[in-house]
Parts: sequence; C-alpha cells; structure tokens
Amino acid sequence: MKTILSLFLVIALACLPTKSLLAEAEFVQTPYKEQKVVLDIYLDDPAKMAIALFWLRSLLNPLTAEPYNLAPDFHEIKVIIHGTELVTTVKHNYDKYRDVVERMRYYTEFGVEFKVCALAAKDYDYEYSDFHDFIQIVPSAITELAHWQQQGFALITPNVPEKKYSIDEIR
Repeated sequence: MKTILSLFLVIALACLPTKSLLAEAEFVQTPYKEQKVVLDIYLDDPAKMAIALFWLRSLLNPLTAEPYNLAPDFHEIKVIIHGTELVTTVKHNYDKYRDVVERMRYYTEFGVEFKVCALAAKDYDYEYSDFHDFIQIVPSAITELAHWQQQGFALITPNVPEKKYSIDEIR
C-alpha cells in the first residue's frame, strides 16, 4: 500500500509542472501617474550614452501612450552626467556625438534637465562655455543626486553593459 501511495504521489507531482507550463503570463496595467525621476549617468565609455538615453525613452514612451496619455512635460526628470559620457555634452565634440546631443536637446523640449557635475568637468579641463546651451552645470553630481532624492525623486541608474549576444542568438 505504501508503494502504491508513493507511486501516486510521484505521478501527481509530475503532472503539476505540465499544467503550469501551459499557463500564459498575465499583462498588468499598472496605474502610472506623473513621474519625478533623477537618472544617474556614470558610464565607462562615452559611446554608451546613446544606449543610456534609451532608458529615458523607455521611461517616457509608455507614459505618453495609451492608456496613460500623460504629456511629457507633466513629469519632472533630471539627468545627472558625471562619467566619461560628459564629453558628449561639449560643443567641440558635436560632430562626433551629434545624434546623442540632438536626442538630449529633443528631451529638453519636454522639460528634461541635463546636469553636468562641475567636479567632473574640471577633471576634463572644461570651462562652462565649452558646454551646449541646454546643459546645466551643478556643483557635484553626488550632492545633486542626494538633493533630488530628498525631494522625492526616484533614482534610476542606467546600466549599459557590453552586449555579447543578439536577441536572435539567445531567444
């Protein structure tokens, strides 16, 4: 009798995963509202700034689309720049980083503020006049991040690793 019960239990347990494998994921419509966000950008390669800006797009696009339809200027978004990507924000590098600069400039039209750390700018020997006109220089990136978090802003730190595989390779 004990053997039959054990066999029944094994068969019953073996059937459970099959049912869960056939179940579908559930889409949940989170009730998003206006956002207060500070993005902490600190990258090891200025070329990664283009990818980091996709985090900003991924924040704004769902909020401006159905069913939310929140105007982009309803949000308060600060982007704090203090890594190697800082070189994308100076005028003399415009030709090299034109696409990145124009995307940043585009987002400023919706109220996004791009702030560069003065300490980091000094490390690069940049003067305030070296930066594009939409860039704000702040005393310290770390102090700025702390300030906005104390004001209730959510902190997002884009992680831009080296891409090893295409989506098709790992799908």
